[in-house]
Amino acid sequence: MTPQPARPGVRDVRADDAFDIDAFSIWLRTHVPDEPLIGVPEVRQFSGGASNLTYLLEYADRELILRRPPGGRRSKGAHDMSREYRVQSALAPVFDYAPATVALCEDPGVIGTPFYLMERLDGLIPRKELPPELTLTPAQVHTMCTNVLDILVDLHKINPDAAELTWMSKGPGYVTRQIAGWTERYRGAKTWNVGSFESVMSWLDRNQPRDRSAVVIHNDFRFDNIVLDRTQPTQPIGLLDWEMATIGDPLMDLGGALAYWVQNDDGPAFKFFRRQPTHVRGMLTRDEVVEYYCRQMGIGLGDREWAFYEVFGLFRLAVICQQIYYRYHHKQTTNKAFRFFGIAVVLLEQRCRSIIRRSR
Repeated sequence: MTPQPARPGVRDVRADDAFDIDAFSIWLRTHVPDEPLIGVPEVRQFSGGASNLTYLLEYADRELILRRPPGGRRSKGAHDMSREYRVQSALAPVFDYAPATVALCEDPGVIGTPFYLMERLDGLIPRKELPPELTLTPAQVHTMCTNVLDILVDLHKINPDAAELTWMSKGPGYVTRQIAGWTERYRGAKTWNVGSFESVMSWLDRNQPRDRSAVVIHNDFRFDNIVLDRTQPTQPIGLLDWEMATIGDPLMDLGGALAYWVQNDDGPAFKFFRRQPTHVRGMLTRDEVVEYYCRQMGIGLGDREWAFYEVFGLFRLAVICQQIYYRYHHKQTTNKAFRFFGIAVVLLEQRCRSIIRRSR
């Protein structure tokens, strides 16, 4: 096969993340015989993810995406390939932005972990910076931003019954379960060189609101999970990474999304950890995102009420960072990109405390 040209965000597979291509190809031919893929694929890895691993499989006539869990310590229930595959497959008939699934392998003996395959969406992904080929005016960036937010609104308006996704629901008490669950995860992943978060966790526990509603939520809604149309780049065509999707409170989903939203007037420390182009002229600020989303959803929300969801989102992000940093700290991964995640955890605790002080 003739090697494909380099693409932004795609690189050679890291040694830690390599798998047996021949064993994979044999499994695919045996278990999915109706997929007439020619030859053994060239495999490259997407560099943007810090949770599940994502690979580009380049065949002579087609491209697929393979998703699998990372190695090392993993939290119970995390990185569930079967669940992610089921969610994405169920959404396809009712939500235009879920990529089509191809096959699921639950046998870890094939490549070392379970995995699933999906179709690759051919588009542009806004990662830390906007794709270099885009020359958007601030007005166009604003349009792109609101179009992306509309995807979240559309998702939250899906009837879970219509999508046959009610199996994900654990019933009332979503907010309470989230606070308890993320608190337990943080304590289980804490290392000696980060803060305790005890005052933040206690505040969240005391101030938790009742569930507003129970809708399909993505739980990892970021620009680097969005695929933009190549010819109309202000228009999204796909939403990726359904690992943490569930049925829950939509404002908890919004809080989680805005934890990643580093805007232009944030300090240098937070800008250092920026992973999406939310600083670009034309992007909405965090406050403007909340106002826009609530208007589209018909939700009335005061600043003090929003403080809970904002702190929760930042705390949840801190737990995710700490779980990843735990693997690096204990030498379960050699990915040097994770060496600063402990610093991010410290900064996130400081921001949580600042918001709590202002909300009193």
